[in-house]
Amino acid sequence: MRLTKLGGFGLQADAISPDFREVWDAFFAGQILVFRNLQLKAAQFLEFARQFGRPEPHVIDQFHHPEHADILILSNVKKDGAPTGLADAGTYFHTDYSYLEVPARATLLYSIQVPSKGGDTLFANQYAAYDALPGTMKHKLESLVALHHYGNRDDLDKGSRTVASVLSEEQEKKVTWVRHPVVRRHPVTGRKALYAVSGSSFGIEGMPQDEAIDLLDELRDHATQEKYQYRLKYGVGDVVIWDNASLLHAATLTEPDDPRTLWRITVKEEGKS
Repeated sequence: MRLTKLGGFGLQADAISPDFREVWDAFFAGQILVFRNLQLKAAQFLEFARQFGRPEPHVIDQFHHPEHADILILSNVKKDGAPTGLADAGTYFHTDYSYLEVPARATLLYSIQVPSKGGDTLFANQYAAYDALPGTMKHKLESLVALHHYGNRDDLDKGSRTVASVLSEEQEKKVTWVRHPVVRRHPVTGRKALYAVSGSSFGIEGMPQDEAIDLLDELRDHATQEKYQYRLKYGVGDVVIWDNASLLHAATLTEPDDPRTLWRITVKEEGKS
C-alpha cells in the first residue's frame, strides 16, 4: 500500500493492503484515509469495515441497505416519487454517534454517485483545535462533562436542510441523554482533542444552561476555524474513512436534482453495547 498526503491532514492509498495493520496505523496517523476508484459489493464493503470495529446500524432504519442493515444509504435520488436514501445528512459540524454512550470510532463512506457540484465533506482537526487553546482554557475544560443528545444544537427547525435528520416518534424513543468529556483523550493514540463541541452537545454537567451554551458556542467557533479544516472531494468508487474521536465533519449541500448516493457504515469504539 503506497500512501500519499491528501493535503491538510489526510492520507490517500493506492490500494487496500492485505495487511490490515498497515491500514490501521495509517488511519490513526492521518485521521482520514481515502481509497480511490474501487468497485465493491455491499458485502465486501461491510467486511472491510468490520476490521475497524463493530458496526452500529443507524437509528434511521428506513434507509438501511435491504441486505445489510449495518449500511445506511445516503442519497437524494427518488424512485417512483419516494426517497431511496437519507438526503441532506449531517450538513453541520458534528461527530457521528456522539449521542450514544459508546461513541463511534470510524465512519466509512463508499461513493456510488457523485453530483456535478457540491457534495464535499469538510473536516475540522480537533487535536489541533485543542492544542491551540490557551493554558487557562485547557485547565477550565479539563474536568468538564458535556451532555449530548441526538440533534444539532444550532438548528432545531425540522423543516431546515441543516437540522439533524428528523426521527420518527418510534426512533426518538431509542435515543437518550449521554455524557462525554469536553476534552477527550483518544482511546487509540492517547492524544487529547476537543470532542463534539458542535452538533450533539446541548449542555455541560453542573453548569447553568446559558453559561454552558456560551462556552460550547465559543469552543465550536474556535474548533471549526478554516485553519483547522480540510475539504474532501469524492470520485465514483472512493472509500473514505475518518476518525470520529479527533475530527468534526460536515457535509456540504447539493442540489436536490443533482444525483448523489453513498453507502455509510459507522463502527463503534470498544465498550459495552
